[in-house]
Amino acid sequence: MFKQQPLTFREDRTFTITQFTDLHWIDGRKEDQQTLRLMEDVLDAEQPDLVVFTGDVIYTGPVSEGELHCEQPLQAFRDAVQAAEARRIPWAVVFGNHDTETLITRQELMNSVLTYPYSLTQPGPSELSGVGNYRLSLQGHDGQPAASLYFFDSGSRSTVPQISGYDWIRHDQISWYTEHSRNEQRELPALAFFHIPLPEYGQVWERATCYGNKHENVCCAPVNSGLFAAMVEMGNVVGTFCGHDHINDYWGELHGIRLCYGRATGYNTYGQEGFHRGARMIRLREGEHSFETWLRLADGTVIRDQPEHQPTR
Repeated sequence: MFKQQPLTFREDRTFTITQFTDLHWIDGRKEDQQTLRLMEDVLDAEQPDLVVFTGDVIYTGPVSEGELHCEQPLQAFRDAVQAAEARRIPWAVVFGNHDTETLITRQELMNSVLTYPYSLTQPGPSELSGVGNYRLSLQGHDGQPAASLYFFDSGSRSTVPQISGYDWIRHDQISWYTEHSRNEQRELPALAFFHIPLPEYGQVWERATCYGNKHENVCCAPVNSGLFAAMVEMGNVVGTFCGHDHINDYWGELHGIRLCYGRATGYNTYGQEGFHRGARMIRLREGEHSFETWLRLADGTVIRDQPEHQPTR
C-alpha cells in the first residue's frame, strides 16, 4: 500500500502547483481525450509537486438534446484524474457546482476520492457546511511547517429560498479557517483554493491593475459572506485560486491578496475562439510571503506576462 509522504519544499526551496479547473469530464468522449492530453502534456513539461483540481472535474448536469449524459460519475472522475494518478503526483480537489448536480452526492464522491493512492483530499470536519473543507501543510527543510494550503467547498446553488444564484462559503467555514490560522505556531504564507469566485474578484478588476483576460461576468454569489475580509484580517493568505468562469483568467491584488483565476482546462464545455485551454502554474519559495504564477496552454505556449488591464475607476 502506497504511503503518501508529507508535502515538502524541494532542495532549491521551491514548491510548484498545477491548477486544473473545469474539466467537465463526461464519459471519455473525444473532447475528454483532448482534456486528458492537455493535462498529460502540462504535467510532463512542468513536473509539479502537487496538482489541485478547482471544481467541476466532472459534469453531471443537463446536456443538449441528443447529447449523452454522464451516466457513471465515479468512473468519469477516475478517468479525469488519471493523468496525476498515473504519474504518481499528489493531488487535491475541491468540488464545483456541476460535480454532484445529479446522480451522486458530494459525500459519495468524496468517499471515492479518499480511496485514491495519490489523493491528499480530506472530507474535512463533518459539522461544517459542504464537503471537503481542509488544510494541507507544506514542510520546510527543517521539518517544520513552512506554508499552508486551504481548500473550501464553495457549494452549488443558493439554498436560501429568497435568494437565487450561486451559493457562498458559509460563516462556519470561515470560522474554521480563522481558528486554524490563529492556531498556527507562526505566521505562515497560505494559498486558498475554491471553485466559485468571491465577489472581490469583480472588485479587483474594477479597482486595481489586473493581468489577464475577462471575457465574462464574475459569476459569484449574490451575497458577500466575508471570507475575503477574514483572510485580510488573518494576514496569512497571499493568493486565492478559483475557476467557474471559463473565459476569465486574470489576477489582481486587493488589500495585499492576489485574487487569481485558473485557466479553464476542459474541452467539454463553453469557451471562446482564440482563448486556448490550459492550466495555471503556481510556485512558492520557502520563507517568502509571495508566489510566482504563469499559464501553460494546450499548444505548449507559456505565458508569464499576461496583458495588463487598468481599472476603470
